[in-house]
Amino acid sequence: MAEAGLIQFDEWVDLYAERVETMRTSAVRDLFAAASRSDIISLSGGMPDVRRLPLDTVGEVAAHAILQEGIAGLQYGESPGRTQTKEVICRLMKDFDVLITPEDVTVTTGAQQALDLLAKTFINPGDAIITEGPTYLGALQAFSAYQPTIHTIAFDDDGMRTDLLEKCLATLGPRKAKFIYTIPTFQNPGGVTMSLKRRTRLLELAHAYQVPVIEDDPYGRLRFEGEPVSCLRALDEEVIYLGTVSKVFAPGLRTGWVIAPHPILQKLNMVKQGSDLCGSALCQVIVEHYFNETPWRDVLSDMCGKYRERRDAMLAALDEFFPPEAHWTHPTGGFFVWVTLPPYVDTTQMLSIALEAGVTFVPGDGCYPAASGKGHNAMRIAFCYEEPEKLREAVQRLSLVIEERLELYRAFINAGMLRPERLSEEGI
Repeated sequence: MAEAGLIQFDEWVDLYAERVETMRTSAVRDLFAAASRSDIISLSGGMPDVRRLPLDTVGEVAAHAILQEGIAGLQYGESPGRTQTKEVICRLMKDFDVLITPEDVTVTTGAQQALDLLAKTFINPGDAIITEGPTYLGALQAFSAYQPTIHTIAFDDDGMRTDLLEKCLATLGPRKAKFIYTIPTFQNPGGVTMSLKRRTRLLELAHAYQVPVIEDDPYGRLRFEGEPVSCLRALDEEVIYLGTVSKVFAPGLRTGWVIAPHPILQKLNMVKQGSDLCGSALCQVIVEHYFNETPWRDVLSDMCGKYRERRDAMLAALDEFFPPEAHWTHPTGGFFVWVTLPPYVDTTQMLSIALEAGVTFVPGDGCYPAASGKGHNAMRIAFCYEEPEKLREAVQRLSLVIEERLELYRAFINAGMLRPERLSEEGI
């Protein structure tokens, strides 16, 4: 048996599939162990504050669900999910002006499984797909396993830049991209929301170039200010929509869903059978009872109030402590702020120093395809879980780490040891 901590020779290396070589671990999952230390303030995980759930009510719901439907909840279920769960999802989607029936829905093990099922259904090695850049690192993990060519489209305060999307589609040609993947509302990692004008233009381009659109919407109910913007699925029934209870109830229940045109759902359900046969019926039963029997909207409103306080605390701390060379987004909902530093700062190299200082974040290059060379001078910081005073302390700690990098840069330049463009290429 190999001793802990020693590098172990892998005798199976020649048997692994080629796709494994293109996969990489999640920076967020890798940081979970460090983030659990008592001396660490975590800005890395996009975790909903389940501490604010009424656990006595949730316990009653779970007990009631088991007592009422225990046999069904403990048995295998249908691959597309329980009809009762899908009826709940239909009512939830009505809030977004999306009118569907249970036949339009497949229940998945979190929206993450939906990403994998869609990738498995659509992508052959080398196929072109389009995402925002930066984008959700879990989506990149799911897609990269099937070895596509990923084209990233930059965003600004109004979301994905549709002028750049149009150029990308024109270069690829009609029906050459397998899909466009977007998180238009409170984007992960950027926190920005796509304007209605750009949503409309994105759909126009998708139709013109015959490309399916995947709308990932985990944060749509987490608005702190401003007026809601119609989701893409409400504007176009051909949009593939992904939802989840993870951010509005409990991520531990791993319950999400896909809404899609029926031919696509048929393929997804077939693929899903080979993946897990069916999702957890028990988790679905608990979800049904929670959304049918509790004042969940009041609970969510309380959570959003806290998230807003924490967002405000983070933005205030960034204004107070971060250097003028740094820039960041100003989200009106969701969990994240995207910070951009000067190009000579490498946030991946900086992470170990930040850990020593007692703070974690997600380096920006993990939110781009591997070897893209993008995002090295950016970071995602989350405000959803820590209390305002902890967020202020974390931002202050992080600012000191950044200032050390900037001082190192200034020292190199003043001493004439390196040219600015050289540091821009290599990072410090």
